[in-house]
Amino acid sequence: MTKDKKLTPEAIVKSFKDKFKTKIKDAKIKKRPAGIKKNQTANIWMKIDKSVFKDAIKHLCDLQFPHLAVTSGNDLGKNIELIYHFTVNYGTRMEEINFNISVELPKSNPEIETICDLIPGALITEREKMEMLGVKIKGIPDDKRCFLPDDFPQGVYPWRRDETGVEKLYKNLHEVKK
Repeated sequence: MTKDKKLTPEAIVKSFKDKFKTKIKDAKIKKRPAGIKKNQTANIWMKIDKSVFKDAIKHLCDLQFPHLAVTSGNDLGKNIELIYHFTVNYGTRMEEINFNISVELPKSNPEIETICDLIPGALITEREKMEMLGVKIKGIPDDKRCFLPDDFPQGVYPWRRDETGVEKLYKNLHEVKK
């Protein structure tokens, strides 16, 4: 495949499965009609093993330079899930494909490599995951706080649902006696 060629969802999934084999834990293509003409749009949802994360992002960049919209994160209990939301065929009306790559990190060691060396625009979304979920981004070029104030307690992560979450920092006013 060349970077100039428009990719199909099936070709993208096949290239990842061919390259990473069992490290692709799951891959689904979901198509739905969109717009007045009901043209098909495609979404790819792929779960990958953490051990191939950086190589998977490199592979995507080799296929066609993707547009990174954002990285979302979930506290799953024992793990933290990061979902990197990309678009391939970006800017080509009705040929854009939303490509979502998810990876789970154990809360005991929530570490992942930065992708800023591949996609410089990832910096802000990676900093957000550091602050809000307590994920350590190895090799990030700037790890200063961006969203939380400097005096916000260290080790407290607003999006976590465990003891490192923010529950101890706020009061439920409806529970406070007058």
